[in-house]
This record gives sequence, C-alpha cells and structure tokens, in this order.
Amino acid sequence: MEEIVQLVLACCTTVHFVLACVMSIYARHKIQYLCLAWVNGLFFAMFLMTAFFSARIAVGQPGVLHPMMLVSLVVACFLQSIYPLSIPMPAYLQWGRMWRYAAPAIILIVIYIPIFLFVDELLIVPSVGDLFSNFFRTDLILRFAAFGLCVYYIINIFRLPHSLAKSADVPRYLFGYCTALGLIVIYYMFVSVYYDPIRLMVYVVLFSVANMYLTFRVLETMAVNLPKPVIEAVEAEPTEEEVKKAEREDFNEANVQRFQRIQYWMQNHKEEWTDNTFGRDRLCEAVGYNRHLVLQSVRSQGFNNVHDYINSYRISELKYLVESGKATTVNECLAAGFGTAKTVRSCFQKMEDASLDDFLEYNKICRNSVERMGCCQ
Repeated sequence: MEEIVQLVLACCTTVHFVLACVMSIYARHKIQYLCLAWVNGLFFAMFLMTAFFSARIAVGQPGVLHPMMLVSLVVACFLQSIYPLSIPMPAYLQWGRMWRYAAPAIILIVIYIPIFLFVDELLIVPSVGDLFSNFFRTDLILRFAAFGLCVYYIINIFRLPHSLAKSADVPRYLFGYCTALGLIVIYYMFVSVYYDPIRLMVYVVLFSVANMYLTFRVLETMAVNLPKPVIEAVEAEPTEEEVKKAEREDFNEANVQRFQRIQYWMQNHKEEWTDNTFGRDRLCEAVGYNRHLVLQSVRSQGFNNVHDYINSYRISELKYLVESGKATTVNECLAAGFGTAKTVRSCFQKMEDASLDDFLEYNKICRNSVERMGCCQ
C-alpha cells in the first residue's frame, strides 16, 4: 500500500509542478493565468510535503474528521473556489477581497497550530457515533467549525461561476469544471469521515485530473486564438515530377509542394468549393492524393484539418461578398459554400472570433455612411 501511495503522490506532484510552470509562462503575457500558476504551485508544494508522510497515510487510522484531513480540506476548498475565476474576471481576485474571503480559513489554521505543537496526542474519534459523546470538547468544536467552513467554500465552488456570469464572459467549460470540482471535494469530505487510503488516493487522482482538464482547456482556448495561416496565391502548379523528387529528398519540402498543388486547384475551382456538398473526399479525388497526404499537407502549413482549410476559403469569400455589398443577410452568405445559417454563423465565430451578425451590421453601417457622404457631395 505504501508503494501505491508513493506512486500516486509522485505522479500528482509532478503533474501540478508541470501545470504551475506552464501557467507561469502564460501568466507573463496574460494576467488571468497568474492565479492558476500560483495555486497549482501551492498544490505542488502540498503534494510534495504529503509525500513524506506516505507511510502514515498507508497504514494510519486517523478516525473521523482528523484535524490534518480537515485543514488540508479547508485549504483545498478555498483555493479551488477562487482560482478558476481569474480566467473570466481577473479583477475579481483583489487582495482586499481575497483577505476577507480567506480570513475564516486563516483564523482556523492559526488556532490549530498551537494544538499541533503543544498537544501530545490528538483525540482520535473511531466512529461517527463517538462524535456525539465528545461533542463539547474544544478540539471537536474546531473540527465541526472547519467542516462547516468547507461546506461554505464548496457552495461557492458551485455558485460563484454562475453569479459572475451576469457581469463577465464566463467560458462554458468553467461551469462543468466547477461542478466536477465541487463533487470531488464532497467526496473528500466523505473520505475525511470514513477514512481509507485507497479512497484518499482516488480523490488525489480525480483532483489532479480535474486540474489538468482546466489547464488543457485554457491552452486550447489560447491555441484557437493563435494567428490563422495566410492563404497565398500560387502562380504555377508544381509538377508531379517535382513533388516526387521532393518526396525522395526532403519530407518537409514534399509537403510544401503537395500543398501548393492543392492551393492551385482551390484557387482555380471556386465553383467547386462554393458548393456546400464539397468536402474532404471530393478534394482528395480532385488533387489525386489520399486523405492522409492531404491532411498532412494542410497541417504542415498551419491548418488544423482539411475542413478548416476548405472553410478558410469560404470565409474569405463570405467576407468579400459582405464587404462588396453582394451579401447583406445571413442567408445570402450561404452562397460562399455553407449549408445552413447555423453552420455559417458557427464557422465565422470560430475562424474570425467575431459574430457574423455583428460583421453584417458593421458593413451595413459603413455602406450607409459612404452613401450619405456621396449624396452630400
């Protein structure tokens, strides 16, 4: 059992160290990731210190609501209730507000320090029934206070994202993450009452997986906002002989040559990709490459997949239609090659990080302004 505990703690310590380092790098560019970096760093430190007590964790019998279990629960609940909020609303985490929010947890921990230092042996409560027979002992009153404080922070884990959504753009994944986080912490409360080392390690793994999920979603959001590949015109199509020569000599150059052949075909067959039934398979058939080669070629130039590559042409055509006044409604934008209004809206939002309706309205205002200036002259 001790080996299992050591392995789990070592893995989770490493995970939080990596998460803290990655978030620290991103926090240099965006302040909302600073809280994630600090909190993951604190979790790393907590797991590292816990690893030194792996033997006690494996064979210990702390009983019901042991102070060490409760103090770690209070700290974890407090940190978990605040650090996802720094993503949508970094200004929410002001020092004054955080000190007030953390004050009950700090006071409780400060009270417990002399107990740990000067009491030779803490009261071990073997079962839930024994809690009531010792209910008025000072130590147990503090334990109940810590348990109640955990409940308060857990409620906030569920509540705060929904309350902040009224005044900030809270990403949808945060709601699911905080819900999962709250359920995981509730499970830890169960473990603090009915202790078992396996149950505790299950909590540690779930806790780490949840934090990894949040970090990966943050990185995914940043990746979506990276600069999009620029579509450049290809003056002459590379010949099949040039492509085969590149395949023999340079793998990367072969991808470039194949991509240029695909580009040349797309540039000269607008009537094909403006058909909303045009997709990956028709493109592969048209250029004479299989799915793997086409995907490999477009990814080598920065596109996520073949569908995004095709849609980049359609979005470019859509913007031309709107800016030239040939498309003034969402339905007219379908002429760029999209099948439904829902598809064209979602694709425009994904690729331009803006609303199609707002884009149409903006261009309508610009055209009206130009027309009024023309009339005045």
